Amino acid sequence: MNKVIQEKSAAEPAEYPYRDLTRKVIGAAMEVHRSLGHGFLESVYEAVLSVEFRNQEVFFEQQRPIDVYYKGSVVKQFFCDFLVDNTLIVEVKTIKRLTDIETAQVLNYLRATNLKLGLLLNFGANSLQYKRVIN
Repeated sequence: MNKVIQEKSAAEPAEYPYRDLTRKVIGAAMEVHRSLGHGFLESVYEAVLSVEFRNQEVFFEQQRPIDVYYKGSVVKQFFCDFLVDNTLIVEVKTIKRLTDIETAQVLNYLRATNLKLGLLLNFGANSLQYKRVIN
C-alpha cells in the first residue's frame, strides 16, 4: 500500500523511514530556499541543491536514470533529479503548490526502483514545501 505523508510541523513520528536522511535533505533544501527565495527555474534549484549536498557531505547521484520494465524488457527510461544515499528519490519542483500529479511521478519512480521513500521539494512557493511519499 502506498502512503503519502505531507509535512506540516517539526514533529515526526518514529515510523518514518530514513528520518535522519530526510531531515538532512529537507534542511539542505531549506538553506537553498532561504538563500535564493522563490522564482528561479527548477534547474537552478537542482544545481544549487547539489552544491549544498556536497557542502553537507550528503552522498547523491544527480539525474539518475530509472528504467521501466515490461515483461523483462526496458520500455522507457526516466531520470529522477536526485538519488540520495542509494535509498531516497528526491524530485525538485518550482510550482505554485504540489499536486497529485507530482506525487504520482514520485510513486512511479519508487515502483520502478523498488525503493521505499521519495521526497518532493517545491521551491515555487514563498516557503519551501515538501512531501514524503512512501511506497
